[in-house]
Amino acid sequence: MENSLTPFIVIVFVLVYLGMLLGGLPWLQLDRTGVVLLGAIALVATEAVPLDQVWQAVHLPTFALLFAFMVISAQLRLSGFYDWTIRRLDRPALSPPALLGAVIAVAALLSAIFSNDIVCLAIAPVLAQVCLRRRLDPIPFLLALACAANLGSAATLIGNPQNMLIGETLRLGFADYLATAALPVILGLMAIWGIIGWSGRGQWQRDAGPSEPRECQRIEDRGIAFDRWQTFKGLTVAGVLFAAFLWAPWPRDLLALAGAGLLLTSRRLHSRHMLGLVDWQLLILFVGLFIVNHALQQTGLPARVVSDLAQAGLDLQAPLPLFAASVLLSNLVSNVPAVMLLLPVATHPLSGPLLALSSTLAGNLLLIGSIANLIVAQAAAQHGIRLDWRTHARVGIPVTLVTLGIAALALWVQQMR
Repeated sequence: MENSLTPFIVIVFVLVYLGMLLGGLPWLQLDRTGVVLLGAIALVATEAVPLDQVWQAVHLPTFALLFAFMVISAQLRLSGFYDWTIRRLDRPALSPPALLGAVIAVAALLSAIFSNDIVCLAIAPVLAQVCLRRRLDPIPFLLALACAANLGSAATLIGNPQNMLIGETLRLGFADYLATAALPVILGLMAIWGIIGWSGRGQWQRDAGPSEPRECQRIEDRGIAFDRWQTFKGLTVAGVLFAAFLWAPWPRDLLALAGAGLLLTSRRLHSRHMLGLVDWQLLILFVGLFIVNHALQQTGLPARVVSDLAQAGLDLQAPLPLFAASVLLSNLVSNVPAVMLLLPVATHPLSGPLLALSSTLAGNLLLIGSIANLIVAQAAAQHGIRLDWRTHARVGIPVTLVTLGIAALALWVQQMR
């Protein structure tokens, strides 16, 4: 890398991460994905990252794994599986605390296997309708959905984009990570139920507005019709892949692509519809961040900064500073960019589980800390339910502090063994 390009690369990097922090750049119609894409284009156009090195910068196994599970999730969404799941929770005569626990369990389980963002996108509107029809306050249940989806996604290396990146880059064993993350995730889910249940203190009901009976009278008529065969296909492929990840030695990205290809070979679900549900914005964001971070790494500046911090007594390669840096950066620039920044210093044996748990659990702190949170808030707004940052923070802050404490304790115990 020519030294003359280093200042330009640093400027692009700073602007990109400023855009990630602010959600865009002032006076420009750019969201986070647009900012990252523009930065990547600038680096390629100036040959700070030559065009023939672009795919060397992109970590293709992570990209392939993320794309494949978006296709699998699209299959289940089009089959009506997510809508059917929440409607099944509404049929039994569940008390509000029991319904809260069921929502937490279902959201966590689905997010551990599929993407937490997809789960929230599919479930939040149906859950809001269920609560309004039963004249329950939707806020505790929607908050439980967001928090549990984030926490549940931390249980596996396929639950969210940052875990996929960590698992593929550091070559973590799927079963080994699951064994490490299972206990703190389960304890964290119990904490979510306790915190949200206590914050409600029995005030579950809400007065129905004048339009609510008409809007919510027949929830079964809304959403996507349940297709048993398409659901069976999607769940079978997902189950086979999960078992293969646990016990087969084959690459996870290739297995997932094979499963996605099998589902795309359908006589009833058109590929246009399935690919239309793929989050191309997120995939473009990934490619752009790979390019921007690759350019910065090539300058040698990050390694120099890490070395200077270590000499000053702050060694980011040690578990505690890495844990703190992950939590802080995840709330400043979001968890995927934070993980990309910290992966080069993830050399400790516990760095993989530590990064995966801390970056994911930190997403519950603030409303903007996770895309899943924003998806739930947007679904709430579409049903006339206000879920602002203050409402989220009253639950998100204690949930994050408690779950991070549980994760830190579990990792410390494992390190002491």
